[in-house]
Amino acid sequence: MNTSMCVLLVVALTSVVSCRDNSGGDSASDAEGGAAAATSDGADAQDNAEPEPQPFEPEEPSPPEPRVDIDGLPMPNLDVSHDYEAYLDDQPRYYTSITSPFGNVRSQDNTPFSNPVRNDSANLGRVIFYDVRLSANNTTSCASCHIQQHGFTDPAQLSIGFDGGKTGRHSMGLTNATYYSPKSFFWDERAATLEEQVLMPIQDAVEMGMDLFALESKLAETSFYPELFTKAFGDEAITSQRISEAMAQFIRSMVSYQSTYDQAFSAGEWNEPDFAAVFTEQQMMGHQLFTTPPDRGGAGCAACHHTSAHTLDRSHVNGLDANTSDDPGAGGGFFKSPSLRNIAVGAPYMHDGRFETLMDVVEFYNSGVQPHPNLSPDLRVNRSLTGPPIRLNLTEEEKEALVAFMEALTDEDFLANPIFSDPFSE
Repeated sequence: MNTSMCVLLVVALTSVVSCRDNSGGDSASDAEGGAAAATSDGADAQDNAEPEPQPFEPEEPSPPEPRVDIDGLPMPNLDVSHDYEAYLDDQPRYYTSITSPFGNVRSQDNTPFSNPVRNDSANLGRVIFYDVRLSANNTTSCASCHIQQHGFTDPAQLSIGFDGGKTGRHSMGLTNATYYSPKSFFWDERAATLEEQVLMPIQDAVEMGMDLFALESKLAETSFYPELFTKAFGDEAITSQRISEAMAQFIRSMVSYQSTYDQAFSAGEWNEPDFAAVFTEQQMMGHQLFTTPPDRGGAGCAACHHTSAHTLDRSHVNGLDANTSDDPGAGGGFFKSPSLRNIAVGAPYMHDGRFETLMDVVEFYNSGVQPHPNLSPDLRVNRSLTGPPIRLNLTEEEKEALVAFMEALTDEDFLANPIFSDPFSE
């Protein structure tokens, strides 16, 4: 074989080997190459694919910044003024007529001639009533212990004062406070007028601990009180007398007349309400028991809680205890009590909050009245001055009916009415 033939053979063999490597290879290399290509292609596809849409989640709205005044304390919303005069003018005829067959409510009105309810001053009174500036450490307002949704009483047995101390008695409800002819206030009637009463908790060492002169200066340092006092009284002078008059007007506007009980008058006549149209059978039974004297088979509650305002005629000894020397009330065990309007949302009950439910109260009058020496004749056998405490001997059905009737005195409109609400939370 010559040299040229050898060269040609080598070239031919090299070509064959090269073709074999390119076309066959081993299976492992092919697999690795295929896997790599697939991974590369998948990554490219993933990179190019549109992201899946996510469900829309709205951002939680951030709470509004608290409204504060130049003194760093809460600022009320003064954009809305309420018409208290119109609200009182809308009282139904059975409230206002001096000839009402349900008792003369107007004769119970303790509003003095010198301080009638006027819109500008009642609006001012509302702001003051809800203002924590009334307390020494800016933590407590009148509304802290007199809460609208509870008929302006406190669901706690004893209220907590500005420094953590407890009041001596349960917070009295303010519904229909204007309808009490003796005119005095507090359970023990130590305040001769509502104008006197509203200033006393402010100065009380447990409740608010505030000096009235310091309060006048404190309110004057705000941006809004001078203007409110000018609207109410003609100039911006802030005095304790004006504070008391404005708050008294606001409280006297708290008249309740839109309960289920009141709807019966709309269904019938102002002097002949159609209770059957709005009451359940149970409520009807309760109403009869409430108004019928015990010697005729009833409970006789209306003897003390009279008129359509369901307010007390005067203070009474109701026989909670046989001995009241630990707390004689107004003297001799006599105590005032609030209107029964909204009583169902005003638990606990009595001056010391000893009863948790209305059924507890009914059972007390049914079987638990104690033989106090000054016990009201209305709670004695045969209404005598010296007779033993009465025992009503009500059945369970009758006791439940009395509770149902008192629940019908709840005025949901009153409990949510914005004219009585907190201007600092609006």
